[in-house]
Amino acid sequence: MLEKVLIANRGEIALRVLRACKELEIKTVAVHSSADENLMHVRLADESVCIGPANPTQSYLNAPAIISAMEVTNSTAVHPGYGFLSENADFAEQIEKSGFTFIGPSAETIRFMGDKVSAIELMRKAGVPTVPGSNGPLNDDENRTLTLANDIGYPVIIKAAAGGGGRGMRVVFNEDELLKTIQVTQSEATSFFGNGTVYLEKFLENPRHVEIQVIGDGQGNAIHLGDRDCSLQRRHQKVLEEAPAPNISDEIRNEVARTCVQACKEMNYRGAGTLEFLYQDDRFYFIEMNTRVQVEHPVTEMITDFDIVKEQLRIANGEPLSTQQEKLKFQGHAFECRINAENPTTFLPCPGKVNLFHAPGGPGIRVDSHLYSGYTVPPHYDSLIAKLISYGKSRDQALKRMRIALDEILIDGIDTNINLQKELVRDVNFQEGGVNIHYLEKKLS
Repeated sequence: MLEKVLIANRGEIALRVLRACKELEIKTVAVHSSADENLMHVRLADESVCIGPANPTQSYLNAPAIISAMEVTNSTAVHPGYGFLSENADFAEQIEKSGFTFIGPSAETIRFMGDKVSAIELMRKAGVPTVPGSNGPLNDDENRTLTLANDIGYPVIIKAAAGGGGRGMRVVFNEDELLKTIQVTQSEATSFFGNGTVYLEKFLENPRHVEIQVIGDGQGNAIHLGDRDCSLQRRHQKVLEEAPAPNISDEIRNEVARTCVQACKEMNYRGAGTLEFLYQDDRFYFIEMNTRVQVEHPVTEMITDFDIVKEQLRIANGEPLSTQQEKLKFQGHAFECRINAENPTTFLPCPGKVNLFHAPGGPGIRVDSHLYSGYTVPPHYDSLIAKLISYGKSRDQALKRMRIALDEILIDGIDTNINLQKELVRDVNFQEGGVNIHYLEKKLS
């Protein structure tokens, strides 16, 4: 097994990776900014190294500092978690060239899938259903662009090939707006991502966000671990997830999952990944692939009894997949509520000292969090402070357990979105299952 893993992240995902390493008896190194010396995983790791000041560009996004920390601690591999450098192809390439192991896909794969145009083309060839669109980047031929949009049918959406996080996307409802909107999106894409390439797709007005978890060993083998519904979102940021996605026939979900596995085999995918789809009118439409572990991976682990992070570590060690598709069993239902340190009205981040933290318990409850009483949430990073996960034999039982857990959890000293989560799990439409991606925004407005 890998001798020593450096965890190039912070918060709950860093603690999650540390626990998986400990279970596999792998030594750990925690790197941290000057603002994070009191993080739980820093206290528990075998070694820790401060790699820079609080500003993430000078610490968690500082590739040379991370590689230097690997060298001085004799680390053999790095786990990037999610966010920060987890999908940075240049970082993965630097790690490999420095003689270390990057726990994730190859730099080539990250780079290829990070370009949404090339990713969509690969998926189309593998039989994965995609959104009707330009099937490639838009060029300077305005007549071709106008014809494409008319053939697809308005409304259409212009997307940056290198976009993400809700940026680099604009909806167009008629021909008069199209060419100007393309120019604006290209300019925005160049500014944000350094790549002005854009493409065009049909805009689905009331879709759900459903994603499929895959994992491959880089040796030609790949499996899927089922699907998740992540439709409850605010400003393109997920708030509450569940697995499996409700009210989708097994025939439809199994067929799209099969094509996802086929795509992973064709690209010889290595590590954990997620294919994200829009789902509308009983059809799946691929939009992008995330080449890392997801924030919401626990709901998949709960319904499969399969440890995704441990499998990442095994695969990085050169081992083949530890199971086969036909041996996986999907049982029960799971929810995940993201607990954020934020003002419940303005949704602005709310850093500060946690006077008291009490984690809920009981059957089927899991809490992934780095919080503890007396911990101070810094103002420099993402506001996610805990993930509350519930499992039940049925969706109804898992939902009831989540309501109980949300009533039990106590975070005193800072504002959180717990009350919003309490409201969501009691929402009549959500209880029925299958709300679309606009539902939460409309509810809040």
